[in-house]
Amino acid sequence: MPDVNEVKALIEDPDAFGTFGRFTETPVERMPEPMRAAYEFTVRLRGGVPGPHKIWAANPALLRTIAPTGAYYQTDSTLTKAEIEIATCVICGRWGAAYAVFEHEKIAEVLGELDPEKVQALIAGLPTDFDDPRRQVVYELATTLAAARVVPLGLFRRARNLLGDAGITDVTVLMGWFSAVSLTLAAYDVPSNAVGLDQ
Repeated sequence: MPDVNEVKALIEDPDAFGTFGRFTETPVERMPEPMRAAYEFTVRLRGGVPGPHKIWAANPALLRTIAPTGAYYQTDSTLTKAEIEIATCVICGRWGAAYAVFEHEKIAEVLGELDPEKVQALIAGLPTDFDDPRRQVVYELATTLAAARVVPLGLFRRARNLLGDAGITDVTVLMGWFSAVSLTLAAYDVPSNAVGLDQ
């Protein structure tokens, strides 16, 4: 039977974590040119290099391709900020990525101006409802998709009537985007309080 110190030595693995969860960021001044160019492109596009973008910088071509999708939802989406956060909290809660859930719980309350108890329900997968019909249909569509259920024709027709095809595709691609965000953060075991390098 190992003693406490042997067990502690097994658990405390200094090589298990980097600067952002399990990922070790490259300081900007040491980045190879393609990584630095993708990093600077993201800074220009997003005003910084948020969350999983820090990890995606290790794959510069991917970062340059995927960063504009996230930026689209900041400025050009047909969805309101509240609607974006409803779908985001549903899918981030589904994937259970601590960093994304923690961040978007706060964003949904402050920027999305959503009731904290409703936000908690979205993340936890608990039932909730919204008085605004658009918010309600975004919630119903997002929860159906996150549960890998078939979207019934009646729900689809309500969504199309309220959101249009542009709005439906905004919801579906947003959920795909935040699936990529969440799965990246989960793979690198990024905790909710991660900050990364200050750069």
